[in-house]
Amino acid sequence: MVPIPSARQYELVVFGATGYTGQLCAEHITTHLPTDLRWAIAGRTMSKLTALKDHLRTLNPDRLQPDVEIVSLNKEELHTLAKRTRLLITTVGPYYLYGTPVLGACASNGTHYLDVTGESPWVLEMIQKYDATAKANGAIIIPMIGIESAPADLVSLALVSFIKDQLSLPTKEIISSIYHLKGAPSGGTMTTVFGVFSHYSLSQISSASKSWALSPLPGPASTTPTPFLTLLTGVRTVPELGVLTTSISAKPNRAVVERSWGLQAQRGTSYGANFQYSEYANVRNVFVGALINMAYVVAAVCLAVPPMRWLLKKIAYAPGQGPTKDQTSTDLLEYRAIGYSDAPTAAPATQKRALTTLKYTGGLYGLTGIFLAEAAMTILRDEDESLPEKLGGGGLLTPAMLGQGYVERLKRVEGFSLETRLLDT
Repeated sequence: MVPIPSARQYELVVFGATGYTGQLCAEHITTHLPTDLRWAIAGRTMSKLTALKDHLRTLNPDRLQPDVEIVSLNKEELHTLAKRTRLLITTVGPYYLYGTPVLGACASNGTHYLDVTGESPWVLEMIQKYDATAKANGAIIIPMIGIESAPADLVSLALVSFIKDQLSLPTKEIISSIYHLKGAPSGGTMTTVFGVFSHYSLSQISSASKSWALSPLPGPASTTPTPFLTLLTGVRTVPELGVLTTSISAKPNRAVVERSWGLQAQRGTSYGANFQYSEYANVRNVFVGALINMAYVVAAVCLAVPPMRWLLKKIAYAPGQGPTKDQTSTDLLEYRAIGYSDAPTAAPATQKRALTTLKYTGGLYGLTGIFLAEAAMTILRDEDESLPEKLGGGGLLTPAMLGQGYVERLKRVEGFSLETRLLDT
C-alpha cells in the first residue's frame, strides 16, 4: 500500500458541487464540518461555482472558505485534481457516463473517493477494473454511499454487530423494510434510471442484479423457501414489520450488503456463514402491496422499451434540479430491519431476533449530502488513524466498512437516529 501524502493542497474536493446533490453536500460541509478544513468546490462553470461560493459564505462566514477549481471530464485534468486532494467526492452522474474517469483517476493516484451512484452494473465494472489498482495505491473507494445504499448497509452492520455482541452468535438472515418514505426523486436520479436501461443490455443488468454479484467471495445459498404468496403477488407479512411488498431499491441495496459480507469475511469478521439479506417496502395491506408489485413489473417493461423511456423523461425533473427545501422539510426516511441469529440448535420459534430502526427527518438528498460529508471526515480525521490499514489499505469498499466511527458521526446529526434492541421470542 502506498500512503497518501498528508501535504496535498486539499483535504477534500466536491466535484459537481453546483448540481442538486453536490450543493447540499457543500452546504453540510460549510455548516457542520471543522472550520479549518482545506477544501474546494469543483466543476466546469466558473460563474456557477462563484455563485455557490458566495452562497456558502453567507451560511458560515467565519470558516475557511472553499477554493474554486475549474475541471472538465478530461483525463489529464482529473488526474491533476486527484493528485491535489486527499479525498474527492463526486456527485456528477450518471456515473456510467461520467464516473469512470473520475474513479480511475482517484484509484491511480491514491486518492480516497466517494460517490452516490445506484448503478450496480457500473459498480461491478469498476470493481473488476480498479479494485486492485486502488488497493495497490492505498485509495479507499466507496460508491453507493447515498440514500442508496448507505441506510441498508448501516442497518445490516448494526444488526450483525448487536447480535454478535449481545448474543455471541452470527446472523442468519436480515429482513429489511423501507417502513416510511416521503420524498421526491431529483432530476439526476430519474435521468440515471432511464439511462441505465439504455446503456446496458438486459443481460448485463440481470448479471449485476444476481445474488452475490458484487461480493468478493461466493455467498451461501438461501435455505429459506420463498412463501407462495410472495411468489404470486410479491407480498409477504413479517411480525414487527407488517405487510411488505417489492422495493425498487432492493436489488442494489442487497448487492452492497452482500459485498460488505464478503469484505468482512475476507478480514476475518464474518457476518455469518449462512447470511442472507432481503429488502421490501412496507404497505397498508396485501391488496395495495400486490398493486405496487404489479406497477413495478409494468414500469420495468416500460423502461426496457425506448419510446416509453422517452415519454417518461418528459415528466421528470431535469438533471441538476430537484425539490426545494420547503418541499423537503417534512420528508421522512425510516428503515426497520429484523436480524435473525444463527444458533444451530435453535428451533425457528425460539430463534433470537433483534430490530434496528434507522430514521431521518428532512430532505432525502440532504441526507445523501450528510452521508458523503460525514464519511469523508471519518476517513480524513477519524480518531482511529489506522482506519486505512484496517480496511486492507483500500480498494472498492462499502459504507459499512467505515464501521462504528462513521455511525457515531451520523448519530450526532440533527434528525438522524439509529437504534437496535432485542425482540421477545
